[in-house]
Amino acid sequence: MSVAIRLRRDGGKNRPYYRIVVADKHSPRDGKFLELVGTYDPEKAGDNFTVKLDRIEHWVSKGAQPSDTVASIVKKARKSAAVAK
Repeated sequence: MSVAIRLRRDGGKNRPYYRIVVADKHSPRDGKFLELVGTYDPEKAGDNFTVKLDRIEHWVSKGAQPSDTVASIVKKARKSAAVAK
């Protein structure tokens, strides 16, 4: 099974809200997923995401491929975690 870390759309009409999930590459965008690893709210200003970095690193070590958007969010999360230390 090939696994991807990608965005799953939630929220209402004209008010998107995304969950970062680990899912099979062949399942639909809003279909079944293996694990919820974060959230992303594009409407919110500033720090608009939450990410479980340890779980993402676990899945990447198992061969999961993050989408381009998720990779960008993870990069920002790592940067803000490094600044907080």
